[in-house]
Amino acid sequence: MTNRQIRRITEKEERRSKGKRPDKRAGKDRASLLEFLSEVRQELKRVSWPSRQEIITFTTVTLITTISLTLIVFAMDIVFKRTILELIRNL
Repeated sequence: MTNRQIRRITEKEERRSKGKRPDKRAGKDRASLLEFLSEVRQELKRVSWPSRQEIITFTTVTLITTISLTLIVFAMDIVFKRTILELIRNL
């Protein structure tokens, strides 16, 4: 994330906080379902979602890492199995 993006997000948050309404449910223990869903929606608007290119990059890195580690563990399993079986046969 660049400094410009961070600055824009910060400015947006400051504008939102200035126009903030008082809490509707002051004194209540729990919010109603509609209040809860409304708050969830507001929070999701504040989320900084990754771009399409970032998602593709992260997914590619994750898949390559997972496949590589799987192959390494598989190879180690075969080597250890053969080594142990040879040791047992030689006893």
